[in-house]
Amino acid sequence: MRPIALGRRNTLFAGSEGGGESWATLASLVNSAKLNDLDPYTYLADVLDRMVTGETTIDRLDTLLPWNWKADRAALPAAA
Repeated sequence: MRPIALGRRNTLFAGSEGGGESWATLASLVNSAKLNDLDPYTYLADVLDRMVTGETTIDRLDTLLPWNWKADRAALPAAA
């Protein structure tokens, strides 16, 4: 329960409604990564890199969801 209370208190100062939505999106991605037994930093770094470089196009963003990303990562060593 404590992380929820801390998060709620920290989001009070998101700055604007848009900032609050961005905070909620990031918190959702981090927690989804944790629930899928992923390191949030590694996951977010790879996802952001793929988005910025154009490796993943906008019509394929669903492949970057934590459970799909994990399955793709698990399939890489098997293919190599």
